[in-house]
Amino acid sequence: MRARVAAALFIVVTLGVASACGPTGPVSASQSGPSGTLTVFAASSLNAAFTTIGADFEKRHPGTMVRFSFAGSSSLAAQIQQGALGDVFASADQPNMQKLIQAGLTAESPIVFARNDLEIVVGKGNPKHITSLADLARSGLVVVLCAPAVPCGHYAAQTLQKAGVRVTPASQEADVKSVLSKVALGEADAGIVYITDVKAAGDALEGVAIPAVLNVVAEYPIVILKDSQNRALARAFVSYVLSEGRQTLARYGFTNP
Repeated sequence: MRARVAAALFIVVTLGVASACGPTGPVSASQSGPSGTLTVFAASSLNAAFTTIGADFEKRHPGTMVRFSFAGSSSLAAQIQQGALGDVFASADQPNMQKLIQAGLTAESPIVFARNDLEIVVGKGNPKHITSLADLARSGLVVVLCAPAVPCGHYAAQTLQKAGVRVTPASQEADVKSVLSKVALGEADAGIVYITDVKAAGDALEGVAIPAVLNVVAEYPIVILKDSQNRALARAFVSYVLSEGRQTLARYGFTNP
């Protein structure tokens, strides 16, 4: 009888100790790291690279989902100023980032995470035999550029001014993807975009290099937004972009700051 009581007491004490020590199973995603859904506003020229970075980030942090809104940086800045909710903003220039800083819509100081160069984009085989910025001023050539308010637009204006070339564009597009699309469809003979965009287009388009002395280097800053609903996840994403993400950015043609 005493042996049975002693055995029962031993089991009770053992279970009590195990309970006090807490669960021994796998730690949930919320306990081990950030979780939830992240909304990232990103410049159109980041589409391919950030889509890959987002997928890699989700694999690194199970239980997370990254949603992107890609558009021209000026359009994204306007959306955020008008109340669009998001967690992170990655711009293709400093002026549009400054708009948000001055409006008090950023949670901290932005960090430049990548740089990009310009390139002339032409159709496959370069049917108009364009070799320089000067060729864009040729009579009869249909050239499309980004609108001046869009980073790729004012960068293009700067590089044309450096070259002393005056171009009257057939249209001014809302973002760099629209320029690429018109050239790819044969609606335009050439445009000025980023090197990364030409590279992402693959065999559909070709690029004509712009000499470094005439080129303009685009700087890409990233920041956590003040109204972020998940600061921990936003910070983890920005940290990833600044670390492992740079290898992905390099594969797509971006350079480190």
